[in-house]
Amino acid sequence: MIVIENAGLRRFIKTAFPFIIIPVFTIIGSTVFDSSKHIIISLGVAAMTLLVFISGYEKKKTGTRRLVIASVMIALCVFGRFIPIFKPVTAVTIIAGIYLGGETGFLVGAMSAVISNIFAGQGPWTAFQMLAWGLIGFIAGIASSPLRKNRALLLAYGAVSGIAYSFIMDIWTTLWYSGEFVTEVYLSALVTAIPYTVSYAVSNLVFLLFLARPFGEKLERMHIKYGV
Repeated sequence: MIVIENAGLRRFIKTAFPFIIIPVFTIIGSTVFDSSKHIIISLGVAAMTLLVFISGYEKKKTGTRRLVIASVMIALCVFGRFIPIFKPVTAVTIIAGIYLGGETGFLVGAMSAVISNIFAGQGPWTAFQMLAWGLIGFIAGIASSPLRKNRALLLAYGAVSGIAYSFIMDIWTTLWYSGEFVTEVYLSALVTAIPYTVSYAVSNLVFLLFLARPFGEKLERMHIKYGV
């Protein structure tokens, strides 16, 4: 596994890519490229997501071990997307961020979207799903300490993440409908999506309620045994 040795470069990638470069690339790409070239945007986001993951680790062995665990969690997310109504993707992504670090959380969220869409259907919306789930996992890593200690705060973050996911996806809806960002269209999309937004928030609450503790205990044991 490649390791980025320059500490300053690692800090830049971890700071700028999730919050600035990937969002800007996703939004601009969706307006510059037509829908037939959406795969270019998705592949670009995937490449930058791998850079974010690599930037989180100084030792090759640690990064490789986390990549193996992250791959398992991505597989769970891909499978979970085919569960009717309630889907555990966001919950598993949050757990990955909390226990494996924000870089891994971003990787799990973003790659789960692009891989599962091989079966669910690729499109211009894929990059926005990658961005939304990736950010949710990354921020979970940043706030890992309080989220581990406070179960109520974790559940609240899960509910807010469901709302945030819907808000980000409605940016895509607005750009698709209008060709540019129009506030009135965006607000209309938010109102129309309320039933879906509620289902996202509730499903996150349910899955975190039942999955966070057992997954967390297993990941903690891996940390103690393997230094992951």
